[in-house]
This record gives sequence, C-alpha cells and structure tokens, in this order.
Amino acid sequence: MIRSQLCLSLVLTLSTLSLLPAARADDKPIRALLVAGGCCHDYKRQKDILTEGISARANVQWTIAYDPDGSTSHLNPVYQQDDWAKGFDVVLHDECSADVKDLKVIDRILKPHREGLPAVVLHCAMHCYRSAGWPQKVTPWFEFTGLPSTGHGAQLPIAVTSLDKDNPIIKPLQDWTTINEELYNNGGGKLLETTQPLAKGKQTFQRGGKEAADQFVVVWTNIYNGKAKVFGTTLGHNNDTCADSRYLDLVTRGLLWSVGKLDAAHLKPAQKVLLDK
Repeated sequence: MIRSQLCLSLVLTLSTLSLLPAARADDKPIRALLVAGGCCHDYKRQKDILTEGISARANVQWTIAYDPDGSTSHLNPVYQQDDWAKGFDVVLHDECSADVKDLKVIDRILKPHREGLPAVVLHCAMHCYRSAGWPQKVTPWFEFTGLPSTGHGAQLPIAVTSLDKDNPIIKPLQDWTTINEELYNNGGGKLLETTQPLAKGKQTFQRGGKEAADQFVVVWTNIYNGKAKVFGTTLGHNNDTCADSRYLDLVTRGLLWSVGKLDAAHLKPAQKVLLDK
C-alpha cells in the first residue's frame, strides 16, 4: 500500500514538472565586451555610462577592456591575444586608435567578426585603424564598420532624423536634436553596398555670412563578410550625449538587433552589469 502511494506520488510529481516551462537558453544574459580607450574622449567615465545605461534597458552583462592610454597609437591590451573575443556574444567598439596601422594587428581584431561575431561601433571607432591606402580606398577596418569617415567639423547641435521608420531598431524612437556634438563625414559621401542607413544628422552654421548646413548618415547597420551584423552610430563624443536616454535607447536596440534578440524577453534590466572575471 505504501509502495503504491509512493509510486503514485512520483508519477504526479513528474507529471507536474513536465507542465512547467523549461528554462530557455535565450533567457540567459547577453555576454558583451566593451573595448574603450584612446585619444580625445572621456572613456574613463563613458565606459560606465554605456555599460550601466545599456544594462538598465536590456539583459546585457559586460566585461570592460579599458585602456587609459590617451594616444592614437596605443593598442588596447585586450587585442594582444588571438582569442581576445572568446566567450562573448557581441563586442562594442568604442576606441580611438587611428594610428594603429599594422595589418596583422587589424586582422587579429577583425578575425572573430569575419567569422560572424556581432558588433556595435560607436563614434571614434569610425576613425580607427587607418592602414595603408586610407583615405583614398576603403581599408579593412572600414569594410567592417560599413561607413568610412575622414573627419568632422565644429561641435554644434545635430538634428537626427530617421531614414527608415519601419526598421525595428529605430521604429519606436523619435527624431531628436543633440547638444553640441561632432558630425562625422562619410568619407566621399558613399556608404558600402552592405550598409543600410537608418538616420541622418544635420548641422546648420554660418559660412560667409550665410546659413549653411552639413548632412551625413549618423546611424546605420552593416553586414560584414556576409556574416556579422554590425550596428553603428557616429554620435557620442560628449558624456552628456552618451548619458542621454535617447542615445542609450538607440544603442541598446542596435546591440540587441546585432545579436538577433531585439525582443521583449531581452528588453529588461540585467540583474548585474559586470561579468565575473
């Protein structure tokens, strides 16, 4: 009698467990690497603004590779290892290293992305790794970013306007105007064929006593080597821009798009920001 009751209890317990939802792999936090450092920006503060701001919006946990060297020629130490991106779902490139030009080093940085690792590229990442042939030709790094850029003008407000209101990254976001910011040019004005422009930025200013304007793509996506999904924006020079809720919303959605997880399941705060090392 007791044995029969135990068997019945076991059957009922197993039946109940089978009705419970199984833990899904997609519920796991996105493992992201932030590479930050180099010339001309307050990366010491921006690394925290970005990681904390994105993790407040999405289930993303971070490892931060911050290089305090303020030059354009210093290689972030994270890139010294061949397997520098191992274990990550996405890399956010927020570095400023224009004078790191060794093609072997650049190839090492690009290798995991060529193999399909998603990426986010912010602001001065478009002014990095200017190897031989720049700016006359599209060099390896710019094949990755999807948007060659050679410079910018004075800091002035940028009016950001959507170019593809049906794109899931920017569909729920509003057009907006930044504080004084740097409007990066698009090299010769052409984007790569693999690039999809999502928003343009416009600055107005006085030239020769008359009002003039510059206008360039400031938000886009790129498919690198037919595999890796890359989200990019040239916005983000100043800390107040990086901390702007509209900017953080944009970058968060771009990151989620790059890993194929732009959905409600991942648009929720992470339980912790930094990964255990």
